[in-house]
Amino acid sequence: MCYDDTARPPVHTAPVTGTTSADLRLDSTADGAPFAAYEARPDVASGAGVVILPDVRGLHDFYKRLAVRLAEQGHPAIAIDYYGRTAEDDRRGADFPIMEHVPRLTRDQIQGDVMAAARRLDGPVVALGFCMGGRNAFFLSAPRFGFAGVIGFYGAPGIAGPYGPGPTQHANELSAPILGLFGGADHGITGEMVGEFGDALTRAGVAHELVTYPGAPHGFFDAAYEEHAEACADAWKRVLAFLPDGPATST
Repeated sequence: MCYDDTARPPVHTAPVTGTTSADLRLDSTADGAPFAAYEARPDVASGAGVVILPDVRGLHDFYKRLAVRLAEQGHPAIAIDYYGRTAEDDRRGADFPIMEHVPRLTRDQIQGDVMAAARRLDGPVVALGFCMGGRNAFFLSAPRFGFAGVIGFYGAPGIAGPYGPGPTQHANELSAPILGLFGGADHGITGEMVGEFGDALTRAGVAHELVTYPGAPHGFFDAAYEEHAEACADAWKRVLAFLPDGPATST
């Protein structure tokens, strides 16, 4: 889990437009299962849409706030939840029993949920994920998903526990540009792992930028980490620069 209930997305740029936001329910393209999401729309859309893939805890307030921050910069954004099939309700507080639900989640389900959100956004769309969501965002670089690019914060790129081969091992299946953002003090993702990912993407001809922030821990993109404010600001700048221009509208 990247973020607890005190986590907040860092604010490093002033809003360029007003926003509206609301809870949302979508039906997965994988199996039609309903799931919770949160949508933030700019009053004036000036950039690509963004589908946000949360960390393993699912849709909680950090990602709702992040969707609003993106909308303030002109990017329509939808943050999704993973557990509509198995959880009794949509609450993802600190007492949510994550590990009762994670083993019942599949990559196909996640990808179907992401595509339901992407279809709600017209024009270019980018996938932006964190931790487990970052790992899954890297897989969404595959051409069949049609994303303009993917961004992963601290997504494990290699072989990981019960999840098997990762984006590194599947690099030859990927094509959309990739931005990967990592913490140098993240004990779960070593510099060697990041280097292997970069090498695999280079061999596969996938445009990519992988950035590691020295001394930054897993989950560093959080306003609570005042000592890593410079890394947070740089990461936010890179995210905004990576997102394509062009308004996206709901369908």
